[in-house]
Parts: sequence; C-alpha cells; structure tokens
Amino acid sequence: MAIVTLTTDFGLSDHYVGVVKGVILGIAPAARIVDLSHQVSAYEIGEAAFLIAQAYPYFPKKTVHVIVVDPGVGTARRPILAEAAGQYFVAPDNGVLGMIYAAGKHKVRVIENDRYFRKPVSQTFHGRDIFAPVAAHLAKGIAPATMGKVIQDYLRPAGGVPERTGKHVWTGVVVKIDHFGNVVTNFRLSELFGAAFELVLGPHVVQKIASNYAEYSLGELFMIEGSSGYLEISTGQGSAAKILGCAAGAPVELRVY
Repeated sequence: MAIVTLTTDFGLSDHYVGVVKGVILGIAPAARIVDLSHQVSAYEIGEAAFLIAQAYPYFPKKTVHVIVVDPGVGTARRPILAEAAGQYFVAPDNGVLGMIYAAGKHKVRVIENDRYFRKPVSQTFHGRDIFAPVAAHLAKGIAPATMGKVIQDYLRPAGGVPERTGKHVWTGVVVKIDHFGNVVTNFRLSELFGAAFELVLGPHVVQKIASNYAEYSLGELFMIEGSSGYLEISTGQGSAAKILGCAAGAPVELRVY
C-alpha cells in the first residue's frame, strides 16, 4: 500500500496523467496514487520545486514522489532519484528538487538501470517510460541502490532565497500563483525584522499587511503570511495576479525602512 504522488505540468485535458497512472498501477497495483498538482505552469521548474517542497513534509516515510516538469526531456539531462526525509523523489536533474536539497540531509542517485524502464523509451515522454515505472518499482520495495550510483554533480540551482541587492533592499521572486490568484513570493514574514516595509512588483507598491483574507476589500492589495509561511500578495475575494499582471518567476523587491 505504498503511496506515490504526482506533480506535473501535464494539465488534465490530455491523456498524459492517466497513462502515467496506468503504468504505475500495472507494476504496483496496490499503490495509492495522490495527485499533488497537474496544473503547474508549463515548463515552470521553480513553481514545481515550491509545490513539492510544501507538500512532502505531510506524507509518511517511504512515500515516492514523482515530479515531471521537464522542458529538457530527450536531452542529456539525467533522470535522478533523491532520498530525503525518509522519502523518495523521482525527477529530472533540472533543479526541480532544489528546495528539497536545501531543507536538509539528502542522497542523490542517477537513474541508469534500464531494467526498470518501460520499453521502448520515448524521447518525449520520460514521465511514462522512466519516472513512472521507476516509482512503481520503488513502491513495490525495490532498493534505491539498484537504480544507479550515488552522484555529487547533480544540479543545485542558485538562489531560492531572496538576495540582498541594496542597503535596505532584497530581491526575491514570485514562486506560485495559486488557484485564487494569490501571488506567493519567496519572502518570509520573519525577514521583515519588525520594521516598516513595502513589496514592489513592477509598478505596484504594496504596503498593507493583513492577518486574514477578509481584512481588505476587492481591489485593495495587501500582504499576508500564507499557510506555507511565505508572504503572499492578495486582494479581498479577487485575483491579485490579475491586478498585478504577473506570473511565476516575476521579480519582487522588498524595501525595509
């Protein structure tokens, strides 16, 4: 009864998600599959990194997480298996596990034992032919060591946390636009040091901070600490992302006075 989670940018209008589940269940029919999200913005590795980092702490040990946001599919980028927090992460070596690495002790293997691949391997659908079958075999109890050797040269993305770019200025990034249009940044409330501050995104300056989403009216932009511990830019019962005209990856500036 192993758990396998799926995080992809496949969307739900095509057959891709169903096929990945079919491959997993064909190998590990007792596996319980949990969809974390299939609505990651296309090719947005940073957004997927944020999602899996927020989700995995709530799963039991031995959970197998499959993350397929893979603009480099078919290139020389490697498939990898990371072990961290007693769980497994199957993903492309493109930085999508960067926040997992930053969270604590981990071990990374290159997935190279094609005995566990689906044949033939498509150049464009490694989610089906490599990541899904490897995850299913892990769910059945195959030892991680059988998948490949431990490596040290895996991609560790730079950044991930805001950088100081001026005497009183830090530059961060939008990591996620959630379903409600809240703009999630990589700033934490603790980084404000109790001083006066403002967040700047494009031409917009946000200075209000709220303790709940109903504190301000529709059209009023405010900051709030979201459930993941990061600062969000929001508006009352509306989409802050539409007002701001931004997407994941947009730079955000924090000015402290």
